[in-house]
Amino acid sequence: MSVSYDVAVLGSGPGGYVAAIRCAQLGLKTAIVERENLGGICLNWGCIPTKAMLRSAEIYHYMQNAHDYGLVAKGIEADLEAIVSRSRGVAKQLNQGVGHLMKKNKITVHMGEGSLTGATSLAVTSDKGTEDLAAKHVILATGARARDLPFAPTDGKRIWTYRHAMVPPEKPTKLLIIGSGAIGIEFASFYNDIGVDVTVVEMLDRIVPAEDEEISAFLEKAMVKQGMTILTGTGVEDLKVSDKGVTASITGKDGTVSETEFSHVISAIGIQPNTENIGLEDYVEMDRGFIQIDPLGRTKTPGLWAIGDCTPGPWLAHKASHEGVACAEAIAQELGDTDVHPHAMDRSAIPGCTYCHPQVASVGLTEAQAKEAGHAIKVGRFPFIGNGKAIALGEAEGLIKTVFDAGTGELLGAHMVGAEVTELIQGYTIGKTLETTEAEIMQTVFPHPTLSEMMHESVLDAYGRALHF
Repeated sequence: MSVSYDVAVLGSGPGGYVAAIRCAQLGLKTAIVERENLGGICLNWGCIPTKAMLRSAEIYHYMQNAHDYGLVAKGIEADLEAIVSRSRGVAKQLNQGVGHLMKKNKITVHMGEGSLTGATSLAVTSDKGTEDLAAKHVILATGARARDLPFAPTDGKRIWTYRHAMVPPEKPTKLLIIGSGAIGIEFASFYNDIGVDVTVVEMLDRIVPAEDEEISAFLEKAMVKQGMTILTGTGVEDLKVSDKGVTASITGKDGTVSETEFSHVISAIGIQPNTENIGLEDYVEMDRGFIQIDPLGRTKTPGLWAIGDCTPGPWLAHKASHEGVACAEAIAQELGDTDVHPHAMDRSAIPGCTYCHPQVASVGLTEAQAKEAGHAIKVGRFPFIGNGKAIALGEAEGLIKTVFDAGTGELLGAHMVGAEVTELIQGYTIGKTLETTEAEIMQTVFPHPTLSEMMHESVLDAYGRALHF
């Protein structure tokens, strides 16, 4: 006999558990199905524990450069085992926090492997057997996993995914990272900061290729200055693994193939959705494995919804959470709640953050994208070296860039590289959500001394009014 719910959510990552909470808040009887860890990849193997590791590397970097702050620190060492232990402790704490939220919101948790047995029914299999769930609506939030290199699958010993890189069996001596998106660049930054010889290979013509070209160039220059080797327009053709390391065949921009020895390799070439073997084929449309949805998460089958990394990108935790709320509210509305008014997400206002050193953050159109879209534009820039707080912090390396429509003053995009920009970007994100123009930002009083003053100055610069540079 099956257990019945208003909503059953398959997957408990930042999309799934947030969707479940919002459903419960709206008075819907809700269940969540999870095969591994509450909180999904983000809390357990992604966003949060990696930031704990990067924080350790950041502190280590500051301690190594203590003399720049009038301090003396001697005998500083990076204890990789202790760094990993702290990171796993942070992940465990948050995993337990999600469990508490499920209990607080009276959401029933079914641990096991879930699969569809109908458009709105699930079978959950665990070591205790199989349990059948029925629901008025099902939300698919199954997430994604790292994509393997076709010629060299990860083995956890010499060739790693991000999961292996977070609990490394040993410290690399010479590390090759294939791919320079957020995941690849964050691990490059972490391992470089703790003293590993790091090489990054990117097939496209610049690192962090989703970012504005100016920001990519700034970050590459900073990382090379830190001692990394950055190879763009370059491909890895083959990896030969031995007990001692990995021999990589690398094709350069000129087509020349060279062989280089590394102790370890991290593959960061993208993700693939977890949409196989869960009974989706008859109920959804897919493109390269990603479930196709409408702006509120509906699939082609009534009652079946999807959110997060198993749907089209950007593949970000905060995007998944926002989709989860909108989806939950749309379901409540379909079930007769007249007080809820779901809003589709504005994809142009989803910020992106990369927690390398220096940090990168952006929202909206790059300069090139704005031009391609037909906008006449005004562009403002302000360097960290012109900001008193940045200089006082010893973080004078960075840039803030803003892009406006020249005719209407609409904020089209903002792009940052430097200390704490992952915290600053939300100011511009709110501005985009409120459909701000340059006038409102110019008239806003920014506190002094803060890094946020550079946001003001960048806008002023777009209109020839910068005050401090």
